[in-house]
Amino acid sequence: GTIGVTVYGAIFARGGSKGVPGKNLRHVGGRSLLAHAVMTGRGARWVDKVIVSTDAAEIIAEARLLGAEVPFRRPSRLAGDHSPEWEAWQHLARHLVGKGASESDLLVSLPATSPLRIPRDVDDAVETFRHGSFDLVLAITESKHSPWFNMVTCDASGRLELAFPGAKNRVTRRQDAPKLFDITTVVYVTSLGFVIRNDGVFSGNVGAVRVPAHRALDIDTPLDLDIADYLMKKRARQDEKS
Repeated sequence: GTIGVTVYGAIFARGGSKGVPGKNLRHVGGRSLLAHAVMTGRGARWVDKVIVSTDAAEIIAEARLLGAEVPFRRPSRLAGDHSPEWEAWQHLARHLVGKGASESDLLVSLPATSPLRIPRDVDDAVETFRHGSFDLVLAITESKHSPWFNMVTCDASGRLELAFPGAKNRVTRRQDAPKLFDITTVVYVTSLGFVIRNDGVFSGNVGAVRVPAHRALDIDTPLDLDIADYLMKKRARQDEKS
């Protein structure tokens, strides 16, 4: 890194997942989601160390084969379906500070569910954090849906209402709706101290980097795995041509 602080790339990868069982070790484009995350972290210019926090023995084994550090096995109370991810961040941040890291060192979370991100996305987020006055920087992508325009609720009788009732008479064309963004799982950058002292992403000033939709796909369902696999293979073919 050479930016005066240590930048810890962290992959929080629990063993369980409701939507896609064994998700973090599932393969996309010939590599596991975990492997894509570790390789992106290792490929990012500003990331000094790549650490994996997991409760699962098989993820620990693969992480070590990939050259990531696994400083502990995450306690199961921090790895359930309903455990807030932030608590796993705090667990790692406290561990690092306890081992001598500074609270001003950076934590860069690289969720394994975003296999299409590239190292540049990670570096952009670190640079935005360093040059801005933000407590945390995350990646966003332009939303395809808007509560002002094409999002609706459906009542028991099947009748639709606009999700944002106040907008009924105002917005009839997409281009008139306020521009909205989706939070992605591409990258999050913050300081160890911010994580330890706060209770969530939006506890402070949050800044963003924009990522195109094709790099922001979040793996949540088996369909997402298929789409990611398709996009990854397409990218590989383009790389071969160029």
